[in-house]
Amino acid sequence: MIERSETWAALLRQPIVPLFPTIALVMCLLAILGGIHLLFVMPAQDRVGRLQSEWKDARQRFVQHAEAKRTLQDLAEVLRIIPAKQGFVPLALGITEEAKRNNVKLPSLSYRVETPSGKLATKAIFEGSATGRYEDLRRFIRELELAQELLFIEDLDVVRADTQRERKVTFKMRIATYLRPEPGAPTRQSK
Repeated sequence: MIERSETWAALLRQPIVPLFPTIALVMCLLAILGGIHLLFVMPAQDRVGRLQSEWKDARQRFVQHAEAKRTLQDLAEVLRIIPAKQGFVPLALGITEEAKRNNVKLPSLSYRVETPSGKLATKAIFEGSATGRYEDLRRFIRELELAQELLFIEDLDVVRADTQRERKVTFKMRIATYLRPEPGAPTRQSK
């Protein structure tokens, strides 16, 4: 036992002994720092991660909402361009008048109306044959394409072309447009 105490006494006389209080202080500070990290920093990091995830989700919902709003504005603009159902007859007469102005004969222009399942707009299709000189027919088609109303030339088939003195061309055409429902009319949306 005396040997052990002498060993300790010899160790305490060494130059390293004065560093023991500093080492003990550093160990205490490291323990306190570890405790602060466990009690405050880690929960705060978890909270920051959660908030970032929530922010990302909210931002994604905001972008989807903005896209939906833009889509509704675009749809309203398209519906504004589409003629109303009450404008259907004047539209057919306008096509006939345009044919006359361009020296194109449009003897019979038939039409049919297709209602899609969503009923947002009704599709109206005009069909008939047109006869005239190539230049006149070309001018007539151009005027249809530049019309204020939303018209689509869906099909254009040349039936015959007279290459003799009159140089007349006859073709069958199908023109489509969409008609918006009357204001106040019930619309059924598809599920």
